[in-house]
Amino acid sequence: MKTYERAFWPFLLPALLVYTLLFVAPSLFGIWVSLTRWSGPGSEMTWRGLDNYVALLHNEVFATAFTNTFVMAIVGGGLIFAITFLAMVVLRQLKGRAFIRAVVFLPMVISIIAIGAAVGFLLNPEGAVNTVLGWFGLDPQPWLGPEMVFRCIVGGLIWSSTGFYVALMMSAADAIPAHVYEDAQLIGATKWEQFRHITLPLTWDVFAVSAVLWVVGSLKIFDIVLAFTTAGTAAAPPIPARTIAVQQYIVVKGAGLPELGSAAAMGVMTLLVTAVLIVLTRRITRRDRVELS
Repeated sequence: MKTYERAFWPFLLPALLVYTLLFVAPSLFGIWVSLTRWSGPGSEMTWRGLDNYVALLHNEVFATAFTNTFVMAIVGGGLIFAITFLAMVVLRQLKGRAFIRAVVFLPMVISIIAIGAAVGFLLNPEGAVNTVLGWFGLDPQPWLGPEMVFRCIVGGLIWSSTGFYVALMMSAADAIPAHVYEDAQLIGATKWEQFRHITLPLTWDVFAVSAVLWVVGSLKIFDIVLAFTTAGTAAAPPIPARTIAVQQYIVVKGAGLPELGSAAAMGVMTLLVTAVLIVLTRRITRRDRVELS
């Protein structure tokens, strides 16, 4: 064994052991729990095999939560990056773009719980939004009703998350030398052509990482839903608004005995969906690296 290899393992092993103890072992235990019926320490653990997974596939509430999570990841992500790309085109031409970027990033600084609660209060039947609509003679809208509540949550999530990706992508765009755009202008390239042939290719690596970050984060969304739908109450979030993470919470902390086996099965299914979406995202965003000569 070479000298650098002998020095490598003493530094790696402590971190590897801690990671295994805190992450790998609990994950493996969670997979085991997903194959059982268990209400937690002190209760009997009964083997169920794949019955928890079969039950989830026939559970309409979980189907709604799964669909909501998937829609939030795909549709929400599509809208966030569409706004981000538009912002990249607009902000690059503006003076004071650093200040504007800071303002856009501000929602990321605010607690997502506070954002969810504030938006929930604004959109409740007697909230500020319906009050303003009344001033203009318009009928109040059921923003928190079954047909609208999830759309409003997605809207709040987009508003609170877009600033992070704008800041991330703009930091990559700002690294592109100004003379590249000046040369493009001299040959008559429009702003759209400059974005398509210069900005996008040279920031694509950052976009690929950003897309993976969004996929991982969107499948764990929990706090904004809880704050948005239950602000000031002790009620569980309505079924049309639930995500997988919220449904896990309700199964574990709801009325009656905790169903840790079912909750663990949801976690395993989320892990599998996350892995599949990450692989697809990486394949879709895979391109040859573009560098300035």
